[in-house]
Amino acid sequence: MTLCVNQLSINAPDQCLLHDVSFSVSPGEILTVMGPSGCGKSSLLSVLAGHIQPPIHYSGQLTLNGEPFDHLPPEQRRIGILFQDDLLFPHLNVWQNLAFALPSSMNKKEKYNHTLAALDAIHLAALANYAPSQLSGGQRARISVLRALLAKPDAILLDEPFSKLDKPLRRDFRAFVFGQIEQRQIPAVIVTHDSEDIAHPDHRLDWPIPETPLTPQEYPANA
Repeated sequence: MTLCVNQLSINAPDQCLLHDVSFSVSPGEILTVMGPSGCGKSSLLSVLAGHIQPPIHYSGQLTLNGEPFDHLPPEQRRIGILFQDDLLFPHLNVWQNLAFALPSSMNKKEKYNHTLAALDAIHLAALANYAPSQLSGGQRARISVLRALLAKPDAILLDEPFSKLDKPLRRDFRAFVFGQIEQRQIPAVIVTHDSEDIAHPDHRLDWPIPETPLTPQEYPANA
């Protein structure tokens, strides 16, 4: 599954956030989007995930394996998202949190067995019945990644997922996430302001901030 972006432009009321950018991300590859905090680079992830809202507008073509998906609502895009916060449900234990990502066609026993096997694969099966409040920061982070991957996304987006972790944990968690993406052969896009988060130095996009903003009359219509 290859993620392709062709001639993408993103415009806010007072500036052009991205102009005529094209790239492709192959299975297991990670594109790093670099830029300072607050510069608008997360808008790229919002466009890909289908969450972009006015007054931000965009134009361009988005495809997965050659099939356009920019017309699909977010829930039909099969794109996973990993944020800074783990967003685990506090009232559910670990395996129940993971089961949320599984198809509704599976019964409770099937979901339990599936999540237990997934936990065992990353050596965390002993935590299946733990509440999120009983987990360390690193364990919570790993569970959140596993939940995103259990949904079997066709692509995954990472929005500064390591920024709230201390340095040693950040390094280990980064290696875990990148390893899972490469192992499962999922195309990924990560936005970050930290150069240590660059997965592949030759596959990097520095977020451009044009000096001349577009006027409202110049906004392209959404694709």
